[in-house]
Amino acid sequence: MYVVSKWGFETIPPLTLSFLRLAVGAATLLVVVRVVSPSRSFSRREWGQFAGLGAMVALTIVSQFVGTDLTTASQGSLLTVLTPLFTLAFGVAAFGEAAGPRKIAGMGLAALGTLFVLAGQYDLTAIPAGNRTGVAFLLLASAGWAAYTVWGKPLVRRYSALETATYSTLFAVPMSAVLVPWELSTTGVDLAAVPVTPALVAAVLYLGVLSTAGAWYAWYKGLEFVDAGTVAVFFFAQPVVGAALGALLLDEPVGLGMVAGGAVMFAGIYLVSTGDATS
Repeated sequence: MYVVSKWGFETIPPLTLSFLRLAVGAATLLVVVRVVSPSRSFSRREWGQFAGLGAMVALTIVSQFVGTDLTTASQGSLLTVLTPLFTLAFGVAAFGEAAGPRKIAGMGLAALGTLFVLAGQYDLTAIPAGNRTGVAFLLLASAGWAAYTVWGKPLVRRYSALETATYSTLFAVPMSAVLVPWELSTTGVDLAAVPVTPALVAAVLYLGVLSTAGAWYAWYKGLEFVDAGTVAVFFFAQPVVGAALGALLLDEPVGLGMVAGGAVMFAGIYLVSTGDATS
């Protein structure tokens, strides 16, 4: 997603691309939910909760895309490390989720392993020297996604991952749309003049269908079974999966640091995902 987004920013500015991503994702989810549960009805309070989640996800995607546009890949790695930590903290504070020694130790191990992997891919010492505004947006995105995860849990448990992901994403579309005219006017980008190439269409579809509709449904599906802190620890796996795909598809080298870091990270995930509520 980060690679496709960064490439897309060369043609479509970040706020506009985030709107297109949300619109395609919401449309995809809505088609599916109408087939699976066409007659479901919700109270006014529940619609308000969906709208609240929509605000969180709109904040997350907009700040994530702006932050990605302003920062380097090493700074973007902050999202991977901080989002699970925010999620665990919010889950404990808001819903009293258990954070016993086993879960805390596992989260720490996973974070440490992830840092080893990231250090092999990026120059992490360059993080403080980069664009501080971009880093601030990435921090906001981390907190926003953590909030979307934690406060979505009651609706996921009451209804389903599919419905919660669908209606929260649907509310996020107009919230992000209001920023598009402002961005286009300030950047001078004329969308009518943008060449609609097959690669650009594929990029928007990838971001909307797979990175939004598919990924967000899968993320919320995990919340049907385990606490938010347990779901969040799998966020640490992103750089390892990315490095493995790079090795498999692009013949990129796999260093000893990535292997060792991945082993430590997966040990931490194992501790978190196999611990009981108090351990």
